[in-house]
Amino acid sequence: MTHPYAASSLAGKIAVVTGAAQGIGEATARLFLERGAAGVVLVDVQAEKLAAVAASLTAAGHKAIAVPTDLADAAAVAKVMPAADATFGRVDILANVAGLTERGGILDSDVAFFDKMFAINVRAPFFLMQDAIALMQREKADGTIVNILSVNAHVGAPNLAPYSASKGALLTLTKNTANAVNWMRIRVNGVLLGWVDTPGEHETLKRFHGAKDGWLDAAEKSRPFGKLLKPEDVARQIAYLASDESAPMTGAVLDYEQTVFGGYGGPPAAISGAVRAGGFGALAAPSTGCAGPAPPLAAEDCG
Repeated sequence: MTHPYAASSLAGKIAVVTGAAQGIGEATARLFLERGAAGVVLVDVQAEKLAAVAASLTAAGHKAIAVPTDLADAAAVAKVMPAADATFGRVDILANVAGLTERGGILDSDVAFFDKMFAINVRAPFFLMQDAIALMQREKADGTIVNILSVNAHVGAPNLAPYSASKGALLTLTKNTANAVNWMRIRVNGVLLGWVDTPGEHETLKRFHGAKDGWLDAAEKSRPFGKLLKPEDVARQIAYLASDESAPMTGAVLDYEQTVFGGYGGPPAAISGAVRAGGFGALAAPSTGCAGPAPPLAAEDCG
């Protein structure tokens, strides 16, 4: 009898995970191994943190290698899949988790900033997919690719212009690639993330928004379900898309947030007050960015 959860298993799979030194990437690599992956290739620019994650996984009896990589460097990106191939001889899963989330708008972003944003958020995933697909084809593997996108791809906040554009580009690239390789039995899907509680988000809020200690409590109280998304929440979505449990779905991009893009609203008390006042004009603006109506710190971080 087939186990009822057999489709969620990643037994025997080899996975490449970017952004694996912390947050969503680390949680994803750990969950892949918990679900039976035979090995993981950890990719991140933070070499020391990456080595520590690899060491902890190895100590727990798993097979993991660290490949420190600056995704803004095309030559470095080109070395990732050969490193995976040299160690494991195959690649079954690619999770493009890493992303640059720095702030910049249409009026204050320069060429260097724009180019770096697209190098990390679009060019690197493009060529990692290209190289991974080549290995999957060689091994005749039913491979899966999961790209981490952002709900900012829909529109995005004014101070996230290059970021939002890069995630919009990756969204289109996700669908285009899925269409190109579906007859190879390779699936490509994406997750449009909302507001996530990650180490990177803490740093971003303090750096760009002057967030004080305790910001997380206030932010979580502002959310419909009383929390921000956690790395482990996102890892489960990635594992679902990487496993047979989601087959044969391909070319899908899932909004993963607790507010509805384009919707008007707020807490029940706010809605009731607006109705008593004679309409919905006093309600918050339609959901935009990661967090819908602007949270207390007006910060959107989408991975």
